[in-house]
Parts: sequence; structure tokens; C-alpha cells
Amino acid sequence: MSAKVLILPGYGNSGALHWQSRWEQANPAFVRVQQRDWDAPVCDDWVAAIEDAVRSAGPDVVLVAHSLGCLAVAHWAATPHSPIRGALLVAVPDPEGPDFPAQASGFGEPPARPFAFSSTVVISDDDPYGTPAYSAQLGEAWGSRAVRIGSCGHINAESGLGDWAAGFELLRQLRD
Repeated sequence: MSAKVLILPGYGNSGALHWQSRWEQANPAFVRVQQRDWDAPVCDDWVAAIEDAVRSAGPDVVLVAHSLGCLAVAHWAATPHSPIRGALLVAVPDPEGPDFPAQASGFGEPPARPFAFSSTVVISDDDPYGTPAYSAQLGEAWGSRAVRIGSCGHINAESGLGDWAAGFELLRQLRD
């Protein structure tokens, strides 16, 4: 694997048992993009943090986003931005869904246009934050490859995925 990896957690950040944190712990070169406020996120702030991190990392980078991080990537991709190799977008939430955090500001209506980079959207059949149809529709608009992984909830620590080897393989495909 050659491309650098930037980890983009969602609302509330990813705890120690989340696959993103486990990947970061096992791969010291992976860098978590820090947000100013994980619990009251503002889309413009998250987009600026992504751009700063990508600019620092250089063009040979893959973003690994979970949940709200996916929407931040979509908003970032719709702005003039530094080039990247690709993005792994896991558990895309629906900002109009009943469980979407009210504290999240500016993430509504994610841009639905093709990205200028390769991307894979990973979809769970029983994600409480976004239906498979919603995730697939956005993924298609973004020009992403869609991968359905069955019933894995929100594809987070509560899903019991551990190190999530299948997800790491999807990342490898984007990096190589």
C-alpha cells in the first residue's frame, strides 16, 4: 500500500474499539483529521479541516470516512480542493433521517455530483442512520463503487467488526 491515509470519523469521533481507531493504532502512518468540535459539528469547519489535512499530506492520499465524515467529504469534494487518490466512505447517513444529530450544522443536502477521484461507498442493510437506498443513490451520484456488506448496523464499534479486515481490503484496493 502506497498512498497516505487520512481517517475522518463522524459525529462524536471514533472510540478506541471502532475499526477506524484500530486501523490507526495498527498503522502509525495513518493520520486522524482532528475536528474543532466532534459533538457540535459545523460542516464548513469540517470541510476546512479536510482541506488543510489533504494539503499537508499531498495528492497521494486516500480518505477513510465514517458516517458524518462521509457527508463532510461530499461537501469538500464540491469545493475547489487539493487532489486526492480516493475515498472509502462507510455508513453514509441521511441528514433528513430521524436519528441524524440535531447538533450537526450545515451537512444537509450533500452535493450529488461525481467526485474527481475514485471512491467506494460501503452500505449496511440495517444502518439506523441511512437506508441502503439512500446510500446507494448518493454513491451513484458521486460515481462511487457501491459495496453492500449485509446487516452490520452503522458499521461502527457496536457492529462487532473488530479490525474489519474486509473493510481494510477495500482500502487496499483504493491505495494500490
